[in-house]
Amino acid sequence: MKTRYTPLLKIKKNDLDRCEREFEQANANLNKANSSLEEAYTALQNLQLPQSGKIQDMLSARAYISSQRMIVDDKKNWVSFANKQVELAAIKLKNSNVEYEKFKYLDLEEVKKVLKQRSIQESKDLDEIAIMTHNRKGNI
Repeated sequence: MKTRYTPLLKIKKNDLDRCEREFEQANANLNKANSSLEEAYTALQNLQLPQSGKIQDMLSARAYISSQRMIVDDKKNWVSFANKQVELAAIKLKNSNVEYEKFKYLDLEEVKKVLKQRSIQESKDLDEIAIMTHNRKGNI
């Protein structure tokens, strides 16, 4: 049954679906950032310093470790950013869900009101038919 809230309910449902997709996308991005951070940590742990050799090899290994630590810091920043995006998406999803539920409730209340009015009108019509039928039987 269509009510005046039906079009708004459809719009709110589309908005809710969009927010759910954004939330899933933010979670996927967070998972990707976490796995990338783990890979960076693993690469850092797997680095081996030369135990002997030229000083140039030691300096280049140290520069490589420093570079890898910067990569780990960048990945940490990415994870932090992704966490914030997930939090924002969750808040947006929650608000969208509340709005959808409001209009769903209003739509349901409107349907109940219409059904109640129809029931009252049907009761009145049946009473009128019963009176008319009773009067006919009395005249015959």
